[in-house]
Amino acid sequence: MKTTFDQLRDTQPQFFSAAALTIPAVSLQAMADLVAAIESVIALPAYQAHALAQAPAIARLPCAARGAFMGYDFHLTAAGPKLIEINTNAGGGLLNAYLLAEHGRAAEGARIRDEFVAMFREEWRLERGDTPLRRIAIVDENPAEQFLAPEFTLFRALFEEHGIAAVVCDPSELSFDGEVLRHAGQPVDLVYKRLTDFALDTTASTAIRTAFEQGKVVLTPNPRAHALYADKRNLMQLSDAAALNGLGVDAATRQTLLAGIPQTVAVTPEQAETFWADRKRWFFKPPAGFGSRAAYRGDKLTKRVFEEILHGGYIAQEIAPPSEHAVGEQTMKADIRCYVYNGHIQLVAARLYQGQTTNFRTPGGGFAPVFVAE
Repeated sequence: MKTTFDQLRDTQPQFFSAAALTIPAVSLQAMADLVAAIESVIALPAYQAHALAQAPAIARLPCAARGAFMGYDFHLTAAGPKLIEINTNAGGGLLNAYLLAEHGRAAEGARIRDEFVAMFREEWRLERGDTPLRRIAIVDENPAEQFLAPEFTLFRALFEEHGIAAVVCDPSELSFDGEVLRHAGQPVDLVYKRLTDFALDTTASTAIRTAFEQGKVVLTPNPRAHALYADKRNLMQLSDAAALNGLGVDAATRQTLLAGIPQTVAVTPEQAETFWADRKRWFFKPPAGFGSRAAYRGDKLTKRVFEEILHGGYIAQEIAPPSEHAVGEQTMKADIRCYVYNGHIQLVAARLYQGQTTNFRTPGGGFAPVFVAE
């Protein structure tokens, strides 16, 4: 009898490449060192004060939960791994844990899935102590229509296998009665937020936002985590030697950050001529963007789009080209994603593609496991 994942593999082949990547141990260590360096800076009160000052008010609410599924995305370059961005609610982690079985690593995949469940239990414990975790809502806008909708189904099954009731729903399906967040009349203890409504601004998110503001539901990842980690403006501080020195970051940590994070700067209309002349050097991103939306390589820019970027609060990141790999008779680019919780890398996976950005449309591309050379 086929498992839920087997059925997914058959019906959604575009998610998965048959290939696997092998990287040197030194590359994995460099990524782990950079994650640790970033986490140490984010823990600094001065860094948090700066990041939260530019964030929505909801991000400044006290919150003990750390945020599940941080995604640290890297390109492997000749000069070592370069961090492209950090995402909260990084997708694909569970898909990649199941994918390991197809590469002879079933036990490892099972261990990682258990670690994922333990992560959600820890998020709950940090907020609620020893109170039992009974029900999780996996929430996204129109979840059945989302590209990674099959992963939501796998999460629901995984939670239920571990004795936690679970539901997949749109945020508008939740209600708050002043004490309890509910779905179809049943209490929801924890919301696994797959929404890209990071600050819970939309009308559909009203029930979650109100319950969260009143401390009546545990939310992971939460607005505070997004403000501290995933706002791309933070990369300006993390790649600026003077700013890091001003925060009191030690010399060794500064060196690790500056070596691993491409220079990132604010785009302002006053510097229009300079940015246009040097546009091939830069990748332009909106501060709250995700999934390559509204992000542009400088060498592909038109004047019209450039004008929008100048007035759109964009950041510019020095281009760090992705590594390329032979997959059958094709050459694929690779983005490397480290799934991280509390500074610990749980899983490393690749997204193989052709073109400007990951698209899950390249035959032979998709998610691929990343192994470390013996």
